[in-house]
Amino acid sequence: MTASAVDVARTQEPAQDGPEEVGASRGFAVLLVITGFLGLLAAWVITLDKFHLLEDPDFTPACSLNPIVSCGSIMESDQASVFGFPNPMLGLVSYGAVIAIGMGLLAGARYRRWFWLGLQAGTLFGVGFCTWLQYQSLYEISALCLWCCLAWVATIFMFWYTTAHNIRHGIIPAPAGVKRTIEEFHWLFPVVHVAIIGMLVLTRWWDFWTG
Repeated sequence: MTASAVDVARTQEPAQDGPEEVGASRGFAVLLVITGFLGLLAAWVITLDKFHLLEDPDFTPACSLNPIVSCGSIMESDQASVFGFPNPMLGLVSYGAVIAIGMGLLAGARYRRWFWLGLQAGTLFGVGFCTWLQYQSLYEISALCLWCCLAWVATIFMFWYTTAHNIRHGIIPAPAGVKRTIEEFHWLFPVVHVAIIGMLVLTRWWDFWTG
């Protein structure tokens, strides 16, 4: 019996490395949509306030509450335009993409390994960029932006849960002990991460908060 042309074509296809197309749980998909929406909301408000500030140098954003919680100070800093344009414009694109990915997963989409690794790289860049902005905000600019803080928290949860998903499905190789830890304590890593930032904010301006 001779093989059909379809069978021959299939045997000639190169084998794929790593796991095949992988979907996601409803919980993870919802988390991507929610964190993406919160980040998009923060980026949108900051972008609008930036435009108002460019039009009127005396404009005071609504989130400028005191010398410490001062969004205007953040927007006027050099760090607010690291890549030659306002940082929140990058957020408008990236958070929007995360929402689209989450909605696709809710609809039953399954993505290949390279796609998940791309999302991993994107969230890693996001959390790294946020960490740099946190340092600049606390120790160089000496001011906080509440909308920026919202974007930080959203990005942190996005990163850690994307990492947990990729480890759980073997997209990122990890020992069995690490997988078990991720399964049982998936909530711990983002919570501790946010708590550390909260402690840094608290101690940085301790006299102001308690004065």
